[in-house]
Amino acid sequence: MQYFTADTHFFHTQLLGQNDFAPRPFKTIEQFHQAVIQAWQQRIAAKDTVFHLGDIAMHPGDYPSEPEILNILEQLPGQIVFIKGNHDSRALFKFLAKHNFEVTPGRPKYEFHDVGKLIKADHFQFFMTHYPLMMGITKQTLNLHGHIHHYSVPIAENINVGVDTPEVQFLKQVPPFGTPFSVAEVFEMYHGKQAWLAQHKN
Repeated sequence: MQYFTADTHFFHTQLLGQNDFAPRPFKTIEQFHQAVIQAWQQRIAAKDTVFHLGDIAMHPGDYPSEPEILNILEQLPGQIVFIKGNHDSRALFKFLAKHNFEVTPGRPKYEFHDVGKLIKADHFQFFMTHYPLMMGITKQTLNLHGHIHHYSVPIAENINVGVDTPEVQFLKQVPPFGTPFSVAEVFEMYHGKQAWLAQHKN
């Protein structure tokens, strides 16, 4: 199974609590970390792949150590495919690559992409990037992205899969905070957003 997330921003204490940019209803960074770890463990199995679309961790002025980040990532089940975000350093990717291992035979725990990755799902293409793309007129192509946290691009084909995404409003059943989204949930967000935009034209 394939799942999608972005903008975990581990160690980023400034995002805790209620705010317009990236609301995270936790009092401490430890509570936030535990919630995300638990959400992954409840949904993701070793055989699954999670596409993480950028911004793994951040602490302005005092970037968390690479071993601290690795410690959290090793608690997250499944293979993780990273697409580099603006807060992800090449040094971190190199560190994770040095500590890579097989999560199942022949499948590395970590895979890395600098710009984006394209996969197919239910006759659609998912073009996964950190920054939202303005793709113009597309046919059966969705841009899954992060970066903009609790904001939404007013185009149905741009789906924000970050942990702070407001597009969970289009899901009938919202998973616990930090849960990577399934293919079915991506399509539910897409169709819900498409209908909402059609109703709110002009």
